[in-house]
Amino acid sequence: MKLTVAQAVVRFLANQWTERDGVEQRTIAGCLGIFGHGNVAGMGQALLQAQRTGEADLPYRLARNEQAMVHTAVGYARMKNRLSTFACTASIGPGSTNMLTGAALATVNRIPVLLLPSDVFATRVAAPVLQELEDPRTYDVSVNDAFRPLSKFFDRIWRPSQLPASLLAAMRVLTDPAETGAVTLCLPQDVQAEAYDFPDALFAKRVWHVARPQPEPVFVSRAAEVVRNAQRPLIVAGGGAIYSEASNELDRFARETGIPVADTQAGKGAVSWDHPSSVGGVGSTGTPVANRLAREADVIIGVGTRYSDFTTASRTAFQHPDVKFVNINVAAFDAAKQAAYPIVADARAGLSALLTQLPGFRYAGEPYRADVAAWQERVDAAYRMGHGPLPAQAEVIGVVNDAAGERDVVVQAAGSMPGDLQLLWRARDPKQYHVEYGYSCMGFEIAGALGIKLADPSREVFALVGDGSYLMMSQEIVTAIADGVKLIIVLVQNQGFASIGALSESLGSQRFGTSYRFRGSDQDYDGSYLPVDLAANAESLGAAVIRCRTIADLTEGLKQARSNDHLTVVHIETDPLSPVPSSESWWDVPVSSTSSLDSTRSAYADYEAAKRSQRLYL
Repeated sequence: MKLTVAQAVVRFLANQWTERDGVEQRTIAGCLGIFGHGNVAGMGQALLQAQRTGEADLPYRLARNEQAMVHTAVGYARMKNRLSTFACTASIGPGSTNMLTGAALATVNRIPVLLLPSDVFATRVAAPVLQELEDPRTYDVSVNDAFRPLSKFFDRIWRPSQLPASLLAAMRVLTDPAETGAVTLCLPQDVQAEAYDFPDALFAKRVWHVARPQPEPVFVSRAAEVVRNAQRPLIVAGGGAIYSEASNELDRFARETGIPVADTQAGKGAVSWDHPSSVGGVGSTGTPVANRLAREADVIIGVGTRYSDFTTASRTAFQHPDVKFVNINVAAFDAAKQAAYPIVADARAGLSALLTQLPGFRYAGEPYRADVAAWQERVDAAYRMGHGPLPAQAEVIGVVNDAAGERDVVVQAAGSMPGDLQLLWRARDPKQYHVEYGYSCMGFEIAGALGIKLADPSREVFALVGDGSYLMMSQEIVTAIADGVKLIIVLVQNQGFASIGALSESLGSQRFGTSYRFRGSDQDYDGSYLPVDLAANAESLGAAVIRCRTIADLTEGLKQARSNDHLTVVHIETDPLSPVPSSESWWDVPVSSTSSLDSTRSAYADYEAAKRSQRLYL
C-alpha cells in the first residue's frame, strides 16, 4: 500500500504486540510528542490521519518537554515490567536533542523506549536547514548522532525502502530483556512525508514473544555447589527480580533456605519489608542490618542486579576475604560481574533451578531478626521524631508511607530523598517503590509519575519532589491536567540542594553553592533565602494546592489529596539539616588531594582511610 514513511511508522507500531506467559499487550501503547516544523507534516499528519480515520490505533499524547516525555515513557515501561512502552516524536534540532538525557536514563536502567527524532533533509536540497548543525568534514552527520552511544539500537532512515528492516530491528531490541534500552530511529523531515509502496505484510499483527531464558544446567550446578558450601550467604535482589515477576520464587527461595534478602534501589519491594528474610536496602544508603550481613557474607547471590556503586558501597560492602558471587541475570554482561559464578537466565527461572539443587540447605550465619526488629524501631523513631521548628524530611517520608495504600506507588529520582527512601521506606508490593537511581535524573519525578499512572490508573501515585527537581522540570503538571490524570505531588521545599549540600560538607567543600539564597557581600550565596513561592507556581499551572506547615497538616493534606479526583500538589517546607539514621556505609566521591582549606584536608584524610577498605572481587 502507498503510504508516507510517517504513516507507515504509525500503522506498523499500532500492530505490534508483546507476549509473555501467554498474556498479550500492546508493545507501543501510544505516541508522546511535541510538534515542530521537523515533524508536524510527517509524524504529526500521520497521527492525525490515524486518529481521524481509524486506520491505526496509536493514541497521541501532547507533552510539554521532550526530555520529560521520555521519562513518562520510562515510568510507563517500568510499571509494565518492560513489556510495553511509548514512542516519542520530536522536531529537528533542540526538540530532538532534548531527548538525549531521557535516552541515557532509559539505557542505563535497561528500560525500553522508542525515540523518533526528526532529522535534516535526506536530499540536502535546502541545506543547511533551520536548526541543522553543519560539520565541515562530512554531510552525513547531524546532532542526532549524539544518540548513538545512548541507544541500544540506532538507525537513520535515509530512504523509505530502509524502513521495514529498521522497524523490525527496533522491535527486536525493545522486546529483548537482556539488550533493551533506548531505541532511536532518526526520521529526516523530507523522508517522513515521502510516499512509498510498502508491502501489506509489514502491517499485519505481529506478536513478539518475550522469553524466559532457562539456565544452563552446568552453570546451575557450579553455582549450587558454591551456595551449599556457604555459611553466611546473602541475597541481593535487584530490578530484574521485579521485571521478571519473580517475587513468589524469591519468597519461596528465602523461606526454604533461610537466607536473608537485601535489596537495591530497583529491587525494593521484590519481597515485602516485613518478610521474615527481609533485611532492607544494601550499600551506601542501605540499612545497618543489611550492611553488617553484607560485610560478613561469604557468598552473595545477586538476582537481577547490575551492582552499581551504591549497591556495592563503591566496592567496600562485601568484606569477607573469600567472598564469592553467584549472579542470576538475563544479561550475560551483568551475570559475569564481580568474577561471579553466572547463571544467565530469567530471574524466575534461575531461582527455581537453583533451589532444586539446594535440598535441605539452611542459612547458618548469625541470627538477624532481632537486629531487624531493632532497626524498625529506629525507623519508627525517625518517622515520628518531632523535629522543629521545621519538620524533618524523614518525617515527611513517614507520613507518605503511612498514607500510601499497599498498592500505591512512590516516585523519586534524585537528591537526598532516594537515600532516605531506601533506608526507611517500607515497601509492601513489588510495584510500590519507583526510585530512578540508575541515572538519578533530577526532574524525572513528575513526568515519570505520569507514565506510572497511565500504566496502572488503579493505583494512587505519590511523586516526592524536592525544590531542586521541581525547578528543573515541573511542566508535566500541565500535561497531566490536560489529560485528566490524577497525581499526588508532595513538593518538599528545603531552600536548595540538600543532598549535595550534605555531601559537600562531608567532602570539605562547606556546602558552597548549594543553597537558594541571594548573593552576599563576599560573592557567596549566603544572603537571605529567595522569595520563591513554588506552591503558587504549581497553582499557576492549574494544580490544586494544599499548603502545609506541620506534619499534622501534611497528614490531613494527603487525606484530602487522596479524596480529590484531580492532580493535587501538597507543599511543605523542611529543615535541610535534619538528621537521618546512618547506613554505616560509604560512597566513593573523590576529595581534593591538596588544598589550603582545613576542611578539605580533614575530609581527604577521612577519604584515604575509607579507600583502604575498597577492593576488587576476583
